[in-house]
Amino acid sequence: MYRLWTVTFLAACFGVAALNAQDNPFSADTKQSYTGIKNTLMKAADKMPEANYSFKTVPEVRTYGEMIGHIADIQIMLCSLVKGEQKGAVSTGKTSKADLIAALKESFDYCDGVYNPMTDAIGAQKVKMFGRELTKLGVLNFNTMHDNEMYGTVVAYLRIKGIVPPSSERRP
Repeated sequence: MYRLWTVTFLAACFGVAALNAQDNPFSADTKQSYTGIKNTLMKAADKMPEANYSFKTVPEVRTYGEMIGHIADIQIMLCSLVKGEQKGAVSTGKTSKADLIAALKESFDYCDGVYNPMTDAIGAQKVKMFGRELTKLGVLNFNTMHDNEMYGTVVAYLRIKGIVPPSSERRP
């Protein structure tokens, strides 16, 4: 009897999740894209050795560590905008791999609290970003696009150091 109850309960939970995705296809797609780049960026931050967090591809660009900090700071800025808050940078003054990974994780944890409860109706609400009115989903999609753009840059740093980027790793 317990097994039947457990299976029924789990089926109901998965059914509710599937219905929610059907009722909110735009926010579900936005969250799915965000989750994918989130996992990839966390792996990329971890793969670079501590000694290379001060590495620059050329003198005029950010260090690898500054790239990770930039990603964290922009995410906090954009997700707080959607949430109706104003949060400051989380990477200021941080240079070590451990501190910058912690800042990146903090930004993802904060953004999870914005992406997870998002619905299409809430996502359709307008906010101001860079002097323009955008939907909340538009801002969250911009965040994901920025994350992907920064990941593309991070890949160059990893490749120059002979490290295979997470998105190019072989999968079992």
